Amino acid sequence: MPAPAIIPDVLTRGPFTTAMAIAAGLPVESLRGSRFRRLFRGVYVVADLVLTHTMWLHAAQLVLPPDALVSHTSAMRLYGFEPRRHRDSLEFSTNSSLVTRHSRIQLHRRLGRLTPYEVEGMVVTGPDRTFVDCATRLSFVELVQLGDWLLHTRATTIEALVAYAHARHLDGVRRARRVLKHVREDVESPRETLLRLMIVFARLPEPECNRDILTHDGRFVARGDLRYLPFKVLVEYDGWQHERDARQRQRDRERREELESHGWRVIVVTDEDLRHPRSVPWRVYAALKDRGYDGRTPLMNETWMRWFAHAHRM
Repeated sequence: MPAPAIIPDVLTRGPFTTAMAIAAGLPVESLRGSRFRRLFRGVYVVADLVLTHTMWLHAAQLVLPPDALVSHTSAMRLYGFEPRRHRDSLEFSTNSSLVTRHSRIQLHRRLGRLTPYEVEGMVVTGPDRTFVDCATRLSFVELVQLGDWLLHTRATTIEALVAYAHARHLDGVRRARRVLKHVREDVESPRETLLRLMIVFARLPEPECNRDILTHDGRFVARGDLRYLPFKVLVEYDGWQHERDARQRQRDRERREELESHGWRVIVVTDEDLRHPRSVPWRVYAALKDRGYDGRTPLMNETWMRWFAHAHRM
């Protein structure tokens, strides 16, 4: 039995077409062996290559028109926002009339000119266009999370997002305009967005996001996730890394003890707490009330429950 053909190094780095394999000197019959994996018709990778989202997008571009841009939720993921609900489709936009037969690829035809941006070596729709496009894909809460994330990563600004949404007539733009009223700067994680919305849509006052906490003489104590300065109440999310890392737990305990020594009440919300979402606004309300808040009690109506009943999965 003849020895298998040596795989040219250029073919080991990512997806390639049959034509690219032939040009590199690999016999086409080798592609039928176990050393390769077919991703799309005429597109392959070496079998032991780890397939990331970006790798799949590179593979898809090999079968799409030259002007195809990564768009919608695929662009969203390149900008770094990954909702916990898994989305497997590969979304692109094009001005061409091509119709793809590849089941995993969703190709959107666009009449207007597409402005290309580059993210992670991929040509994508801009952050403002991506936000509007995702208004047709994401839940209300997820779309606010995306807006907060784009501001946090400095992919865009709130002024640019608002200006784009009000100057365009695209699918999803009306919903994007409504959601933008709830997008905030200085939010550092999607979980912070989730907590803020759970509180605000239960009719409680809106907290400030990621503000410094100082002593009466101006000394820095901590930076807090969601701050109620008038009541000295702080709401914070602790992810799994805080629970599993002993050193982090120690630092968190020391930090909270110092905050409490300066009169702050700290409400800590974990993923386990989010399995009982109604409890979160009530805990915040109880802390505020203890500090003099005399406003409305939490109200969690059908819309609130529809948005947050499965908060631990978001």
